[in-house]
Amino acid sequence: MKLSPKQREELLATLKSRFEKNMRRHKGLAWANVQAKLEANPGKLWSLNEMERTGGEPDVVGRDKKAGEYVFFDCSAESPSGRRSVCYDREAQDARKEFKPKDNALDMAAAMGVELLTEGQYRELQPLGEFDLKTSSWIKTPSDVRKLGGALFCDRRYGYVFVYHNGAESYYAARGFRGSLRV
Repeated sequence: MKLSPKQREELLATLKSRFEKNMRRHKGLAWANVQAKLEANPGKLWSLNEMERTGGEPDVVGRDKKAGEYVFFDCSAESPSGRRSVCYDREAQDARKEFKPKDNALDMAAAMGVELLTEGQYRELQPLGEFDLKTSSWIKTPSDVRKLGGALFCDRRYGYVFVYHNGAESYYAARGFRGSLRV
């Protein structure tokens, strides 16, 4: 779970370019400070590479001053293409009798070292651009909803963010998940 020097250099260049093109997402933050934090945390850099590799286009969306961490979200216009057609979690995946998806959102996120966005985080993302106009994204589901067999997802239609429910075992070509990472 370590990047080669070339991969590291390419990823940092991509992240810097995206950071500079989208300053409205992180007003008042300086790339040099973000880069220093990334270089001190190679494991987090690997996770960002996984976000990038699967189509997430991660970018800084804020800073937790108390914890001293920068917050990255997937900022691709649509749910990341390399993370679609997945059900919510392993339990749901195992429960499918036929047409099982290859993976599930929670296991993929854990393998990448990221967290699914919460409903609040998904809503925080939306003023930064127009996301999920054609796709939808699983979000972290409260345990009481999950215990009843459901899971939550969001999208943006008609200028509004909608939160829906579905059986956790469902999966669609246009539904994936967005991740968050704190560095």
